[in-house]
Amino acid sequence: MTNIRNFCIIAHIDHGKSTLADRMLEITGTVEKRKMREQILDQMDLERERGITIKLQPVRMEYKNYSLNLIDTPGHVDFTYEVSRSLAAVEGAVLLVDATQGIQAQTLANLYLAMDQNLTIIPVINKIDLPAADIEKTQKEIIQLLGCKAEEILRASGKTGQGVEDILKAVIKYVPPPKEATGQEFLKALIFDSTYDEYRGVVAYVRIFEGHLKKGDKIILLATRAASEVLEVGVFKPQYEPTDELKVGEIGYIVTGFRDVSECSVGDTVAWQKYGAETLPLKGYNEVKPMVFAGIFPREGNEFEELREAVSKLKLNDAALVYEPEHSEALGVGFRCGFLGLLHLEIFQERLKREYNLDLIVTIPSVAYKVFKKNGEDMIIRSPQKLPDPSAIEKIEEPWVELDIVAPKEYIGPILNLVQEKRGLYKNTEYIDETRVILHYEIPLAAILTDFYDKVKSASSGYASINYEFIGYKKTDVVKMDIIVAEDAIESLAMIVYRDEAFKRGKEVVTALKEALPKQMFVVKLQAAIGGKIIAAERISAMKKDVIAKLYGGDVSRKKKLLAKQKKGKKKMEASGKGSVEIPSDIFVKLLKR
Repeated sequence: MTNIRNFCIIAHIDHGKSTLADRMLEITGTVEKRKMREQILDQMDLERERGITIKLQPVRMEYKNYSLNLIDTPGHVDFTYEVSRSLAAVEGAVLLVDATQGIQAQTLANLYLAMDQNLTIIPVINKIDLPAADIEKTQKEIIQLLGCKAEEILRASGKTGQGVEDILKAVIKYVPPPKEATGQEFLKALIFDSTYDEYRGVVAYVRIFEGHLKKGDKIILLATRAASEVLEVGVFKPQYEPTDELKVGEIGYIVTGFRDVSECSVGDTVAWQKYGAETLPLKGYNEVKPMVFAGIFPREGNEFEELREAVSKLKLNDAALVYEPEHSEALGVGFRCGFLGLLHLEIFQERLKREYNLDLIVTIPSVAYKVFKKNGEDMIIRSPQKLPDPSAIEKIEEPWVELDIVAPKEYIGPILNLVQEKRGLYKNTEYIDETRVILHYEIPLAAILTDFYDKVKSASSGYASINYEFIGYKKTDVVKMDIIVAEDAIESLAMIVYRDEAFKRGKEVVTALKEALPKQMFVVKLQAAIGGKIIAAERISAMKKDVIAKLYGGDVSRKKKLLAKQKKGKKKMEASGKGSVEIPSDIFVKLLKR
C-alpha cells in the first residue's frame, strides 16, 4: 500500500506527454530496449500517424521498490472526458508545460480538472533542450498560475531523458499513497475505461478503492446489476500481464467474462456478488454532454448489423460517444451520434473504416437546437431533417459555450475581429504575464464548429490555443438549407444556417461541391435552397468524349456535323433522366474545412 503511487500526465496537445512517458518506461526498465519505439503507449495506428494521443493508456512501472501506476492522457479539447476519467483513478498529476510555448488553453482546462479532484500537482517544464526554450518565462507563468516556489518546478526533456528521474523521485516524494482500507472490506473498484477483446469479451480497466480482486471471484456491477465471474486479473506493462490478484490502491484490468458490451459501462462500480446489496457505489463520472451531432449510415443497407456491432464496441472504448438509432427516408437506417467535437467525429469515422472495414455515409454535423412550437410543445432536434415547418415554430434556441483563447497580446486585434465575425460576445481579458493574455468570450457553439480553430491559428500566426465549455441555450434565427444535386435534394447535406448568412453559406457549399464532385456524362446542377427558393447555384459541365479524334483532313463541316450530333445526344440524355450522382463520404469534412 505505502509503496504504490498512482499518477497521470496532463498537458496541452503536443507538449510532450507521450515522449516523457517513453523515457519513464526506459528508465524504469518496464519495456526492453529492443522493444522500445516512439509513442509506445499510443497503441492505435491513428495516434501514431497523427502524433496525438486519443485514448488514455495505463502502465505500471517498478522503480526503487515502488510500484508507479501512470496513466498517459490526451491533450486535445475533444478528448477531455478521457482526462477527467483518468484523474478520478489517481492521487497526483504531473503538469507538463512546453518551454517553447508556455501555458496554453488546454493546460489550464486540465489543471482545473485536476484541482477539482484535489490531486497533488507536480509542475514540470518540458523540452528544455530546444534552442527556442524560454525556461525563465515559462517558470514565471507557472508560479503565477499555481502560486508555487521556483524550486518546486522541475525541468526536464522527454527527448533526451534529462531530469526525468527527478520527476519519478518527486512522484514518490509528493504524491500521497492510496488511502488505507476503512476496515469495511467490501470490494469497490471503479471502471475508468474498458475495451472489447474478440476472444475474451469485455476487458475492464479498474482502480481498486477497497477490498481485493482475483481470478474466479464472483462479481456484480452496481449500476447495470450484471453479474459474472472474473476470468483473469492483471496489470499493464504496457501489454496485459496477468497477476494473482489486484490489491487495494492498485490499477489493473479484469477480463470480466461479459460478452454483451452494454453490461459494462465506464464509471460503474465492481463489487462482490454476495455483498452486492450492501455495497455503496463509488461516485463515478459526470454524464458527458455531446456537442456535435452527425448521422452515420452504411452505404449498403445490408451492413446495418455490422455497423451496430462496431458502434457498440467502439462505445465501450470511447465513453464520450453517445448514439441512438435513426431512420432516414433517403439513407435508410443508421445512427445519430453525438461527439465532443469535430476531431472526435473524424477519428470515430476513421476507426469504423479501418477497424471494422465499413463504407459509410456521414451527414453534415450540426449542434442540438431547442425548438419551441406555437402549440406549447418543445423539442430538441439534432438533425436538419427533424426541423418542423417554419409556420409552426414559435422560437428556436441554440447552445452557447464559454470560450477561452490564450494568445500573445500583439494578436488581440485579429482575434477580436474574428470572434466578432462569428457572433461572439466579449467578456474580459486576463493577463498571464506581460506578453500573453487569456481572452474570455461567450459564443454560439455552431460558430466554432467548423473552421474556427484553423482561423484562430492563422490570425495568431499559430500561437493561440482555445478551450470551450457549454453554458446553456439562447434564442437564435436559423433556417433549414437544402442542397440539391442534379435535381435531387441530398438529405445528408442539408444543414441549419443563420438566416442572414444563408446566401453566403449556400454559395460556399455549392462552390465546394463543384470542386469536389467528379464530372458526369451529363450537366450536373448544384443548388442551395431554402423552402422552394433557390439562393445559390453552380453547374458542373458534362464530361465530353473526343468525337473528332478519328477525323483527319477533309472539310470542316464533317467536324461540325459530329459535334452537333454529340450536342443533340447530350440534350437527349439530360431530358431522359437526370442520372444519379454518388456523394463521397469525406465530402462533409471538405465542406466544413472551407
